[in-house]
Amino acid sequence: MTLFAYLVLFAVTTTSSVLGCDRCVHQSKAAYFYSDSALPSGACGYGSLGLKLNGGHLAAAISSLYKDGAGCGACFQIRCKDSELCSKAGAKVILTDLNTNNNTAFVMSNRAFRALANPGKDRDVLKLGIADIEYKRIPCDYKGQNLAILVKESSKNPGYLAIQVLYQGGQTEIVGIDVAKVGVPNWSFMSHNYGAVWDTSRVPTGALQFRFIVTAGYDGKYIWAKNVLPANWKPGVIYDTGVQITDIAQEGCFPCNDTQWK
Repeated sequence: MTLFAYLVLFAVTTTSSVLGCDRCVHQSKAAYFYSDSALPSGACGYGSLGLKLNGGHLAAAISSLYKDGAGCGACFQIRCKDSELCSKAGAKVILTDLNTNNNTAFVMSNRAFRALANPGKDRDVLKLGIADIEYKRIPCDYKGQNLAILVKESSKNPGYLAIQVLYQGGQTEIVGIDVAKVGVPNWSFMSHNYGAVWDTSRVPTGALQFRFIVTAGYDGKYIWAKNVLPANWKPGVIYDTGVQITDIAQEGCFPCNDTQWK
C-alpha cells in the first residue's frame, strides 16, 4: 500500500463519522424545477444519462449533502409534512446536482415533487411551490445492477482517462479511486475532477483494473474491481465493474431518533 493510500484511509476513518448523520431524519423545505432537464446537466455531470436514473426522480441538494461531489448518486427519501396533500411514503430521489439556495435542502425534479402527493393530489402539491419536508438518506438499491463506469467523451486512449461512477449501491461515498494495468499492482491514483467525475493523465496502457476507496459512516475500505476496461476502451461507453457496493452507513451522530419514520 502506498503512503498516499495510507493517508487517504486515515482521513476517511477520522473524518467520516459525520456521514452517519445522513440517516437521521432532518426537517427542511423543498422546491422543484419546472423543467426536469436542468437536473441531469448539473454539477454531478451525469448529462442526458441522468434522466434515466431512478425513473427521473432526481434532486439537487445543498452543499452539506452534495459534499463537493462525493454525494452525487446518493439516495434520499423525502416526504412533505402536509398530511392532507402528501403521502407517508413520499418520494425517493437520487442526488444529481448542487442546490445553491440554502432556503431549501432540495430542489426536486417535477416528477419527484409530484410523487410526494396522495393519489389525485399531485397538482395541488405543485401549487405549493415550496413544501415543508422531512428527509433522510437511504441506501441505494439497483436490484442486481453492478457498479458501472462511464468513460467520459473527453478521454483519449492512450494518455487520458476520465470516468464517472454509476449505479453505486448502499449508503456510501467514494473518496478515492486508483487505477492499474490488469495483473500489475502498480496503482496510480485518480484525481477528483468535479461532481462524480475522476480523471488521470497517468493511465496505463492495456486492460485496466480499479480500486475504489469507499466510506460508510465510520469505516473506510477498498473495493477492488479486477478487470473492468479492455485494452481498447472507448469514450462514451459504459463498462460493468463486476462488483457492487452495498454497505450501510453506521450512525455517527447523537441523538438520532428515526423511530417515528414509518
